[in-house]
This record gives sequence, C-alpha cells and structure tokens, in this order.
Amino acid sequence: MTVYQWLALGLATACLGSVATAEVVSAEPDRYVLRHEAVSPLAPDALWDRLIDPASWWHPDHTYSGDAANLRLDAQAGGQWREEWDGGSVLHGAVLQIRDGETLVLDAPFGPLQSMGVTVIWTITLEPAEEGTAIRFDEVAVGASGSGLDAVAPAVDGVKAEAIARLAANPG
Repeated sequence: MTVYQWLALGLATACLGSVATAEVVSAEPDRYVLRHEAVSPLAPDALWDRLIDPASWWHPDHTYSGDAANLRLDAQAGGQWREEWDGGSVLHGAVLQIRDGETLVLDAPFGPLQSMGVTVIWTITLEPAEEGTAIRFDEVAVGASGSGLDAVAPAVDGVKAEAIARLAANPG
C-alpha cells in the first residue's frame, strides 16, 4: 500500500466507529502523539482475548495482503505482530511489554511509517468499566528532523480511530 493510499484510507475512516475520543494530541515534522479512548461492552477478559487476536478486529484494508486473517500476534515480550501470506510477510510490530489483561506495548511502525524510518510506540491499555471495558490507545512517533510526521498524523489517527472502534465492537 502506498503512502497516498494509507493517507486516503486514514482520512476516509477518521469519522467511523463509536470512539468516545480521538485526538492528535500534537504533531510536528519530527514527531506526533495520538490518543484514542473507547468503551467496549465486552468484559475485560473477553476484550483481552480479542485484542491479542488482531485478525478478529483489524481492518483488512490496512493489511498488505488484503486479508486480516493473515495477522498474528505472539503475545509475549519480544513477540511479533506479523502478517504472513503466500508469497510475502511483514513485521508490523514487536511486543515491548505485556501485562495480561491490562497492557500491551508495541514498537509498531505500521504501513508507510516503516519506510520513513521512525520509531512508533503504541500502548494499548484496558481497564474494567461499569459498561464493560475502557480501552485507551496512546501512540508516540519520533523521526529524524523533517520526517513529515505532522503530515501523516491525521491519516494514522484515522486508521487508529477505526481500529479502536472495531476492537471495542461486540462481535456477536
């Protein structure tokens, strides 16, 4: 997928889903900070199981193979979020930290961010809530001076807004 396709998809999906809040906290040429929050009707254990199975909630339009069923997450420190299909594979991210049922921290320069040579830390936090489970995505990207991260931040924000909405949804 080209950078322009990612930008178009991100902008097109920025308004989808039932995200309680989605925000580009800050964006500069060499960094951005994003935050997304939502509440899922799923119980914390069920939502955790869904989180660590990205094939069940990640949108196939944001894969290289076009099929989210090709996504796998090895949910342990040093594990990988990868996509494998006949004729190709992509490492989307590496697990930096995991606290079962609570926190997943990834070094995850998804899509065009890989070719930009930036570091992206994506922290996903789950907490019990009266209505089910509160979800928070915090993402910090840092690159070289003039990386253009401020230009891609809105598209990435749109992709992550869609992702949290899909994760929060009740699949039943």
